[in-house]
Amino acid sequence: MTKLAVVYYSATGNIHKLAVAAAAAGEAAGAEVRLRRAAEITDKPLAPNFAAWAEANVEHVGASRDVAEATIDDLDWADAVLWGSPGRYGLIAGPLKHFIDQTFELHARRGLVNKVMSSFTSTGSAHGGQESTILSLNTVFYHWGAVIVAPGVIEDIMLAPSNGNPYGVSATSGLQAVPGGLAGNVTEDNVAAIGFQTRRVLQIASALRVGLAADSTE
Repeated sequence: MTKLAVVYYSATGNIHKLAVAAAAAGEAAGAEVRLRRAAEITDKPLAPNFAAWAEANVEHVGASRDVAEATIDDLDWADAVLWGSPGRYGLIAGPLKHFIDQTFELHARRGLVNKVMSSFTSTGSAHGGQESTILSLNTVFYHWGAVIVAPGVIEDIMLAPSNGNPYGVSATSGLQAVPGGLAGNVTEDNVAAIGFQTRRVLQIASALRVGLAADSTE
C-alpha cells in the first residue's frame, strides 16, 4: 500500500478544501493517507484592515483545528507527498516554508531521496503567481533528490479554465467573501482535478517503489 501525506497550509480555507479532496481521493485509490496542516507561526492577522479576509481567516483556523499538525515524521513515513499552499507574492506561504526549514536533519540523512512530490495552490487572481508558487516548491524538491510529478495536461479536466496550469492544480480564490468563507471559490472542476493529480501521484509512487525494490535485489 502506498503511503501518501497531504501537507498544506491554508489561511481562509481554499487550500484546506483542496487538501481534504486530495486525501479523500488518495483513500479511494487504496492509499494509506495522512492529512496534515502546517502550524501557524503567528496569531497576528496578516490583513487586519481587510475585514472579509480577516473574518474568513479566523473562521477557517478555528474550523481546521481537528486536522493534526504536520511533523517531520510524516515526511519520513510517506512514499509520496502532496503539498498545498496559497501563493504569497509568487512564493509559498510562510508557515509552510517554516515547516520545510525543519527538514534539514531528514534531508541530511537522505531521507527524502526518491520520494514523489507534487503541489497545488490557490491565489487571489488567475495571474497571481500560481506557477511560480509551485515552482518555488519544486526548487526545494530538487535539493532533496525527490521525484516531481505534475498533473500535466494529459486529462481533459486539467484544461478547465479554473484549473490554472499543468504544474499543479491552481484555484483562483478571489478576494470577495462568500457564505462559508472564501473556500466557496474552490470549484467542482478544481476538486475533480486534484483527484486526478492525486491518483497520478500514487500511480507513479507505486511504480517507483516497485522498481526500486526490484533494483535493490539484483
